[in-house]
Amino acid sequence: MIKVAGAPVSFGVFELAPEDGVDLVLPDELCDVLHRQDYVGVDMGPIGFLGRGQKLRDRLDRHGLELAGGWIDLPFSDNVAFSEALGSLDTALDVFSEAAEASPEFLPLPTLACSGSPERRANPGGGPRYALTASRWEAFAENVMTAADRVRARGFEPTFHHHACTYVETPEEIDELLARTDIGLTLDTGHLILGGGEPVAGWRRWGRRVNHLHLKDARVDVLRAVIERKSDMRAVWTGKAFVPLGAGDLDVSTFMTLVAESGYQGWLVIEQDTIPAVGDDPRQIEADHRTNREALRKWL
Repeated sequence: MIKVAGAPVSFGVFELAPEDGVDLVLPDELCDVLHRQDYVGVDMGPIGFLGRGQKLRDRLDRHGLELAGGWIDLPFSDNVAFSEALGSLDTALDVFSEAAEASPEFLPLPTLACSGSPERRANPGGGPRYALTASRWEAFAENVMTAADRVRARGFEPTFHHHACTYVETPEEIDELLARTDIGLTLDTGHLILGGGEPVAGWRRWGRRVNHLHLKDARVDVLRAVIERKSDMRAVWTGKAFVPLGAGDLDVSTFMTLVAESGYQGWLVIEQDTIPAVGDDPRQIEADHRTNREALRKWL
């Protein structure tokens, strides 16, 4: 079974301030949109955004949603900073535990990711010059496994999200991570394109290790421009690089056919990351969610 979830980043990247004069959507409004459009899950967003404890459970129950997963970035490449950041992992896992009873079939997946570095953030798309050395990879992988073991000790299965502007961005870096650890992979179609990969080839290459799926369509011309100009992720989001399924360059039909035929079971989180701007039609977000959900019905 595949369950379809939405994500707060499709309503706005809540960790970053929107343009002046733009208010981000409230948690109940967000959950109500997802429920109306027949999503059954929601990604956590920033820690505490959906509430904590009983408030979180009540919100999920009120909107008929389960918690699908949630982003937890850690500085895996820096041993000292990583040790100091483990408390933030424990805090996030507390939230997962608080929501777990609302997920009777699929538990939410703590979605680990690299915090990146100023150098990587200044060079989206990566490349050999900005990659970890073999010795740094050894430490990086050891820290990933420490975090993964900590997640499993709390009763959850970890997954790792390759992401633009981090040390696990390109196909070669994904290969290295999977070779050095036993953690499952969150395959993100949009970030794979930005990192120089191709989602259909990526599924064929790593599908057996994928335990979480972030599905987004993307405009390759916008992503290439970000790389050429050495811009940052904000430029990706404000440039509307991520678009409704079928409106970008992702081969949605081939990709989803492969996923459906593979026997994949778990969460599929539809994402269309954005930063709202002055003049945006507030109705467009729900219209995009409707488009994305309808686009998947032929496969799910």
